[in-house]
Amino acid sequence: MRFILFLFLLLSVGLATLQFWSWGIQPEVDVHLATNNAYDDTVPGPIQPIPEHHALDENLIALGRRLFNEKGLSPDHSTACANCHQPDHGGSDGLPVSVGIRDALGTINAPTVYNSSYNFRQFWDGRTDTLEDQVDGPLTHPNEMGSSWEHALTFLFTTATYQADFLRLFKDGLTADNVRHAIATYERSLTTPHSRFDRYLRGDKNAITDDERSGYITFQTLGCAACHQGASVGGNMFQKIGLFGNYFADRGDITDSDSGRYNVTGNELDRHVFKVPSLRLAIYTAPYFHDGSVPDLRTAIQLMAKYQLGREISENDIHLLIAFIGSLAPPLEALPR
Repeated sequence: MRFILFLFLLLSVGLATLQFWSWGIQPEVDVHLATNNAYDDTVPGPIQPIPEHHALDENLIALGRRLFNEKGLSPDHSTACANCHQPDHGGSDGLPVSVGIRDALGTINAPTVYNSSYNFRQFWDGRTDTLEDQVDGPLTHPNEMGSSWEHALTFLFTTATYQADFLRLFKDGLTADNVRHAIATYERSLTTPHSRFDRYLRGDKNAITDDERSGYITFQTLGCAACHQGASVGGNMFQKIGLFGNYFADRGDITDSDSGRYNVTGNELDRHVFKVPSLRLAIYTAPYFHDGSVPDLRTAIQLMAKYQLGREISENDIHLLIAFIGSLAPPLEALPR
């Protein structure tokens, strides 16, 4: 009888722990244990290094790069994908919401294009599965490129070099699907495998500073890694903003974009649910959150601690977390272009 009771209690604890993780909440962690694990090279951590090499066609990457930077895809030749995804801003644009064709304002903050191939869905609300499908969004959005496939293909057909390149790389030449594929292939090449933290994960234990290493431990023990993990340190799950408090009521001025995944599914449980963003380039991509309302990383960390972890954290912890996040990104000049 006692053995059966013991098994019941063990099963209950296990199920409760699984439920915590399903909500994106990490149970309290023994700090001593987590600290030892973070320093123990034999214990797998929550973050994996970005692969150093890819098997993408370099000619297709080059074509995709041209298209990504091609303003002729917009009707007035003013706006390209690259307007909102700039290397000098870590693959974003440094604005709360982007400025599109005819100075129209977007409705949501532009996420970084770097490491987007590691996202399990695209867009903040996860409305597309692939980078190919994602291309249609900015191309046809009236406040972004304000274009259509009819215009885009007509422009490309009138440019001899594009026709030749597509005929060389695709049996069926210039089509909307092949344009999507070329742009998506270029985006898949935009990975950042050479940060100091990647070197640390690959075995160079001197690649990061003591503060950065302590920040990584803090990142785990506070529970940040419950949502930000994997090679991209995010981008692989959905999560509700406001597990511990009503972020949107406190912020005010609620917009349609604040509904998040609800706009895709119509399921009330998905209201205010968003794809967890990658932290890989976060040191460069202020302002933060889907609404672009948070001007600096320090404030973003405080708000995440309050609304997602239900706690206040010390200034020293914030300092260490910022140091760790900084180690996740290579220098701006080293980013692929």
